[in-house]
Amino acid sequence: MTDKPTAEQIDDIGDVQLSEQMNAFFERADAFIGLANSQLSPQSHAGQVGSSLMYAAARFSASVASIGFVKAEDFAKEKEEILRFYTEQFQKMLSDNLDEYAQHFDKYTKLKAGDQA
Repeated sequence: MTDKPTAEQIDDIGDVQLSEQMNAFFERADAFIGLANSQLSPQSHAGQVGSSLMYAAARFSASVASIGFVKAEDFAKEKEEILRFYTEQFQKMLSDNLDEYAQHFDKYTKLKAGDQA
């Protein structure tokens, strides 16, 4: 898990050309976002799709976290450490993305100056 970029590495990229690994990271993320966007419909709004995506991420993360363990008991003993790791990573990534959305709010939400109430 340590070879994946951290939220700080992603945040520090700026205008620096992305490495092949970082490009692949963002391409995978964009593919997941594209899939989530394709699930939006009158029957499934953004909150519902977001909840499904979060559940899928949690389920996949549990599977990833189990890699390398031989016994369920050993895996279970590490639950708090695993929770701490994933919670910290998600919090950093969410914080970075909230900052970016605030900075580029009009662009991302496609609001025009005259549209605001």
